[in-house]
Amino acid sequence: MSAVILQVGQCGNQVGLEWCEMLSKTSEQCGHGSPYITKEGTLAVVCVDSDPKVLRRAQRLVRNKTLLESNIVQGKGGRGNNWAYGYHGHWVEEGDQLLQQAMEAVRQEAERRDYYGGTIMLHSVSGGTGSGLGSRLCEEIRAEFPVSHILTVSVVPHQSGESPLQHYNTLLSLAALHRSSDAILLFHNDQALSYSRDLQKKVSGTFGLSSGLAQGTLSFMNKHIVSCIAGLLLPVHNLTTASNWSLGVEPWELIRSVCPMPAAKLLSITQAGSREKLKWDSLASSTLQSVPQVSLAGRSYTSRAVLAVARGDQDNSFIMSSALNKLKRGHRCVAWNPFPVDHWTAVSPLCSITWCTEQKR
Repeated sequence: MSAVILQVGQCGNQVGLEWCEMLSKTSEQCGHGSPYITKEGTLAVVCVDSDPKVLRRAQRLVRNKTLLESNIVQGKGGRGNNWAYGYHGHWVEEGDQLLQQAMEAVRQEAERRDYYGGTIMLHSVSGGTGSGLGSRLCEEIRAEFPVSHILTVSVVPHQSGESPLQHYNTLLSLAALHRSSDAILLFHNDQALSYSRDLQKKVSGTFGLSSGLAQGTLSFMNKHIVSCIAGLLLPVHNLTTASNWSLGVEPWELIRSVCPMPAAKLLSITQAGSREKLKWDSLASSTLQSVPQVSLAGRSYTSRAVLAVARGDQDNSFIMSSALNKLKRGHRCVAWNPFPVDHWTAVSPLCSITWCTEQKR
């Protein structure tokens, strides 16, 4: 079962190209039949943006023959950080052409699959192209492939400072995605920035406001988001055959596990890892530090379902530890779900726990 990765807008393509580089480095760990790579060895990725400057980096993948040139769809101008402008396009033919070309690229990529399972869309909900055109593409894909899955990886803007329209764009984009997608995996820029600053301090020993460090921080943020996505969506032992063939159902099993109610589809994700051999209980405790306790209204958070992915489980010690019980208590899972915590394991050189949850507010 194969997935098509759809990267929309500047943020979606920046994160997506980091994802492509990570896939090229870890392809040998994905077993046979990776759901993100075609039989010909090219990436099942479609890059879409209204500004051609953003996609210059993707041309290197075309020259390396890891991405088809027809899968790069670009316009001639931006969308002005306006959701409506991105959704409806120009009042001239060029706007419709960008939408039609993007859908044609997705359709052709889906037809190259032996079986098309669904689309994973990477985008931001704060700008014009990622939020507006991304919402429109999600609706068009739902209409074109009504039985396929749609999982969106949506980057939420900082609380202030990015664009005067960012909150309106976010509201309109999430409302549209809630109608057409199966699950929305949220990443908050503020949290990614905080994590990236801590990581950059450990790497460089200092942190400042110079342009070089600012660019490095953005790269750390993208790598952090990609690391979390990889922790969830790369092949795992539970969904791999005895002959090491990946079934490619990780994105869709994620939806089944964490979205027991179709109307509740906003997902949170956290990851903790170490290059050293640590106890799973310690890693589970690290991930629970970011779990919110109460909402702004003063109500306690609870989780309807939690999926924990343990990578680096060489000796099947994860299931024998108390990490799952610790995650269940830490997330305050609802009583009506008889199996609120699902778990996957994978053999990996690094030890990490990545959990994804749908929280009831």
